[in-house]
Amino acid sequence: MNNPLNPDEFAVVLYEKLRALNPGVGDLALYEFRYALDNVIPEGGWESVALESKQVIEQRVNDRKFYDSIQIKPSVNHHILLDEPILALTRELLVGLVTGAYDPAWVNQHFYFDLRGFYFLHRTEYFTERVRAHFGGAPYGQFEPRQRQFDRFQGVGYKDFMAANAEVDALFIDTVKKIIAVKGVPVLLAIAGPTAAGKTEIVERLSAEFERMGKKVASIELDNFLTDRDYREAKGIFTQGKQALHFHLLTQALEDICQGKKIAIPRYDFVYATSSHDLEGRLKPDGVPIEIEPADIIFIEGNFPFLIEEVVHLIGIKVVYLTDDPIRMKRKWKRDIDYRKKYDPNYFRNRYFKDQFIMAEIAYRPQLEVCDVCVDTTGAALWVTPDLAKTLQAANVS
Repeated sequence: MNNPLNPDEFAVVLYEKLRALNPGVGDLALYEFRYALDNVIPEGGWESVALESKQVIEQRVNDRKFYDSIQIKPSVNHHILLDEPILALTRELLVGLVTGAYDPAWVNQHFYFDLRGFYFLHRTEYFTERVRAHFGGAPYGQFEPRQRQFDRFQGVGYKDFMAANAEVDALFIDTVKKIIAVKGVPVLLAIAGPTAAGKTEIVERLSAEFERMGKKVASIELDNFLTDRDYREAKGIFTQGKQALHFHLLTQALEDICQGKKIAIPRYDFVYATSSHDLEGRLKPDGVPIEIEPADIIFIEGNFPFLIEEVVHLIGIKVVYLTDDPIRMKRKWKRDIDYRKKYDPNYFRNRYFKDQFIMAEIAYRPQLEVCDVCVDTTGAALWVTPDLAKTLQAANVS
């Protein structure tokens, strides 16, 4: 190799290196790969990219301040760009791979390469020692992880996703039925989890199963309580915490439906990112609320339903439904970009990069440490607390 940083040689070497990290790269012809690579070449060429030590990089990508600094709408001439710190990290990792400064095993341990976005994202660790200890150290049920087939995919549709999760989902549905048989109804079942983890779909399947059994069901999507996105972004709160919600309307609605009352909740428009209610909680002139009848099983899904102290006492079953970040990214490309046409692609990339670390830190790991059940679809594992495992064992015996 004469000069690995020469654009032509760089592309050939990088193509081979990335094939080992992301099998989908091998589905591209080299000239197609070059098209994508051209978008990230720095003005000064690859020689202009300074490499930091692996330790420095690890410290940066594990620091909340780094993600707080990411802009999701940096723009030039009214065009949103990939934020510079994200682009700089991707360039650094690409050059490090080509020159051998960063070995592929280290890169793969800490990062994953999103081929469609053509950038690197930090891997999130969800099953920390504390989380594993909360569940007694081992899964309640384990199956073959079938999401591995998605390694080559650039987007994942729901039919493929559902088929890959079939066994662990079936065990989860059976487990919920047993828990409710013991607890009785009415019961509020909260399902937390990251965006595109599959929460909405599994709630629909649970609902259909309980309706088949003659039970009344209702579903409350926490995102419907979001205030207008423009307001949240101006305040820097995005979808995080009580400040992002019509909080009084949420607490009142949950109190009422648990007492057998019919409720009317806000309706959030996911295309225009606006609420049916104003900031004071009043219905807008053109707003249409969602009316929900009382039920035996009431599902509430969202990012952090049982971290809200004011409502956690109402929740009978706490579930985290989890899918690893790379798979969710592929689901969101298919769902939010291809079908919903929901985001500018660079806005989408910036937001996903920023939110995954922050939301894991403030919402998902804390809820994994206190929930009753975790469905890990990527690992094809069902986790339950030791106390709940004893309850389920007793239910099986009886």
